[in-house]
Amino acid sequence: MRTSFRAFPVVTVPPLPSLGPTASFPARSPSLPQRRLCKFGVKCSYAEAGISDDSRSATIDVVADVRNERIVVLGGSGFVGSAICKAAVSKGIEVISLSRSGRPTYSGSWVDQVNWVPGMFTCCFTGDVFYANWDEVLVGATAVVSTLGGFGSEEQMKRINGEANVVAVNAAKDFGIPKFVLISVHDYNLPSFLLSSGYFTGKRKAESEVLSKYPNSGVVLRPGFIYGKRRVDGFELPLDLVGEPLERILSAVENFTKPLNALPASDLILVPPVSVDDVAYAVVNAVRDDDFFGVFTIEQIKEAAAKVKV
Repeated sequence: MRTSFRAFPVVTVPPLPSLGPTASFPARSPSLPQRRLCKFGVKCSYAEAGISDDSRSATIDVVADVRNERIVVLGGSGFVGSAICKAAVSKGIEVISLSRSGRPTYSGSWVDQVNWVPGMFTCCFTGDVFYANWDEVLVGATAVVSTLGGFGSEEQMKRINGEANVVAVNAAKDFGIPKFVLISVHDYNLPSFLLSSGYFTGKRKAESEVLSKYPNSGVVLRPGFIYGKRRVDGFELPLDLVGEPLERILSAVENFTKPLNALPASDLILVPPVSVDDVAYAVVNAVRDDDFFGVFTIEQIKEAAAKVKV
């Protein structure tokens, strides 16, 4: 049997808009942004002994549907954002990063593969929200990933954790971006008076906006303490030296400590840390899987990351 292929021109279809609270994977109609339809002519023929090959055998047209991913990472030069950029590039995803500092000062092969856009924010400590030319940045994007967040006064935390993310969610939705991924935070089983702080109320406001505007495609990741090699003012803080062994210990005794989970703020001590790489690969999973949406816990983040790492 002999098979031959004849390639036809590629046809590009522009991105289509779509609609993102526990993590769920229900069946739904997938959104298909940035798809390329590649058409091939397949000619099949066979010849038995004593029978000549018929060169006029019919050609079968086969259409292959290929999806190109392009993500915009808000805060891409930060600790978590840079890990997301690196993981996405390693999986062949096109990446644009928006942040105050733009391109990081350190080098790496993956750094050269990211489009670094500076000047997204004014200083978060003044309480100002970011500025961005969304019409240029979001063109062709299949997802927006936000790592925006920070500490400060109550008002500052509400603006950078909440309002800045709300602006980004609405900009993405208005532009027709089909998916939004938010890096939020675990609540640590804290008492309500602590959860009412600007940090947590800002984060939950952002979560609500994501799940409201993207009920069937929005993703909220709630990691706890994130460890890895963090760069601060040119110095590298090896948080993994503490975080990695702590994660192993707490994961090993998790079944024994479950009865203590009902105690207020118990998660501050008992919840295992999560690697920044796990958070990054969970984002990659979210970006590539149309059925990946909802709110994801620490354990679910690790499970999602494991599916992409292999």
